[in-house]
Amino acid sequence: MNRIALIATPLLALTLAACSSTGPTQVASSAPMVATPVIAQPLVPTPAQTTQQALLTTSVSNGFVDAAALTAMTANDSAQANSAQFYALQFGRPGAPRAWTGDKGTTGSVAVGPYVRVNNLDCRDFTHTVKANGSEYIKKGTACREQNGNWAVVNGAA
Repeated sequence: MNRIALIATPLLALTLAACSSTGPTQVASSAPMVATPVIAQPLVPTPAQTTQQALLTTSVSNGFVDAAALTAMTANDSAQANSAQFYALQFGRPGAPRAWTGDKGTTGSVAVGPYVRVNNLDCRDFTHTVKANGSEYIKKGTACREQNGNWAVVNGAA
């Protein structure tokens, strides 16, 4: 076994020496890689101040909720629905509903779709469901975030 080690050691050293290079090395050039972004969030982030202003101006009476449901909703119901609608559009994951609870058993939820870029605006489909006084009201539509951060319904159906 000692003889094998005596023969193998110089042979290994010669093999490793043959692998080393003292000459210049060349790097094959290739085209630069460009990453393609995956859009999961809005393309134009909204500053915190604009977000707060947009939250205050989002109103379910502007087409986010079925008009018949509005007559059954209290001021607190509307405030809860406004908040849920805004946060679902602004930050919600597609298909994950944002629930809200108002007065006297009135409840609702808002589900949104993925962001879509239309005419340089971030837009999302939404479905706002309101359960009030034993009735269920469903409003589906598309809302786009304007340059000032406000969300506006651009297409709505009952």
